[in-house]
Amino acid sequence: MSKAKETSFLESVNRNFDKAAEFTDIPKGLLNQIRVCNSVYEMRFPVRIGNQIQVIEAYRAQHSHHRLPTKGGIRYSQHVNKDEVEALAALMTYKCAIVDVPFGGAKGGVKINPWQYTEEQLEKITRRYTTELIKKNFIGPGIDVPAPDYGTGPREMAWILDTYVTFKGGEIDAAGCVTGKPVNQNGIRGRNEATGRGVFYGLRELCQTEDAMKKIGLSKGLEGKTVVIQGLGNVGSFTGSIMQNEGGIKIIAVSEYEGSIYDPKGLDIEKLLKFRKETGSIIGFPGSKKLADRSAALELECDILIPAALENQITKTNVKNIKAKIIGEAANGPISADAELVLNKKGIIIVPDMFLNAGGVTVSYFEWLKNLSHMRFGRMEKRFDSNTYSNFVGMVEKMTSKTIGVREKELLTKGADEIDLVRSGLEETMVSSFQQIWETYKRKKKIDGLRSAAFVVALEKISNDYANLGIFP
Repeated sequence: MSKAKETSFLESVNRNFDKAAEFTDIPKGLLNQIRVCNSVYEMRFPVRIGNQIQVIEAYRAQHSHHRLPTKGGIRYSQHVNKDEVEALAALMTYKCAIVDVPFGGAKGGVKINPWQYTEEQLEKITRRYTTELIKKNFIGPGIDVPAPDYGTGPREMAWILDTYVTFKGGEIDAAGCVTGKPVNQNGIRGRNEATGRGVFYGLRELCQTEDAMKKIGLSKGLEGKTVVIQGLGNVGSFTGSIMQNEGGIKIIAVSEYEGSIYDPKGLDIEKLLKFRKETGSIIGFPGSKKLADRSAALELECDILIPAALENQITKTNVKNIKAKIIGEAANGPISADAELVLNKKGIIIVPDMFLNAGGVTVSYFEWLKNLSHMRFGRMEKRFDSNTYSNFVGMVEKMTSKTIGVREKELLTKGADEIDLVRSGLEETMVSSFQQIWETYKRKKKIDGLRSAAFVVALEKISNDYANLGIFP
């Protein structure tokens, strides 16, 4: 008897869309328009690698043009294909709507293993990919704005910007053609940590919600909760360190490409990251126990499981073994639609990717605004605020005849730097977005979980945009 086929990533996204659509009053024709991917550019281009010419397969999908520009990361992975890019672009559309970022969704992918190429070779591939996008008008500050994703980072974004400026040198807002750039090349402070910090704010807000914690038998608040993290890339590492340092959680297990480790007393994530950088592996970290394989950590008993790697990590094959009470989707699509049905029946709370990992696009939006305004955040108001606070502290000292210590005075009178404003804006975005999702979840009595509630929030906002454009009544 043949094994039943696992639901694909794109099928999962569309199934979740269809399920949530039943809880809205949006006309079917408009739902069909929101659901489909508007355009996909599929390309093959040659690049000289050493003494050979390699033909590189790549994509850029623009899912929705209800708002412009479209926005989404570029990933470098051997697993890139058209369906995956379309699915990720769709999630970006819904993600931007949920967190009130005025972009349509897009996504790009280059089908390579970036770790098999030198820096010089990756630069060639990135610049050629950017050139193809420019030729077809698939990139620009008012058209489509890429960002980092799996396998890419600030370095690749700097190459994209430089290539774009080479072609569009006279464009005053050219720096806004891509986000996630190095800070010294028109980037913004706080972008590297943004997705991980957003995961922290989202999970913190859930754990502060008394009704949610009662439902799964946990105490209110993040502190002391046991956490398992799958994946120590940018998102997983920042999520772990911020949750540990600012949320007081206990990380009991970590899974990476080379395997999984476990310590019921808790792993120091910053020491673990340093150990891995020095040795190339998490295996052998002092005080930890090696688990059977890299998927074993997913099946440990814990309060919060955070998949921060790739899609389809929890499927109908392993879902019966999942023992977490909360799953925070730091990665895109880590739970298949089939597996989610089982998890919902188990009463596990899933905090969906389309909300939880929206910190990256939120801070990318701030970077884009900074590029268009040609001014860093805080430049106008920092000194004014600092002087105002100093005057206030002086008045308090005068009225009370007490002297405030130098250290305390520095804290009280500090004006906000760019990173303070970025973190504040991100926190406000994640908190208010969670409250919208939770209110929708409570209001729609038969809704099955937070993912469907998040979809309903997104669909209602997007349909309103179409109505305001006058395209649909």
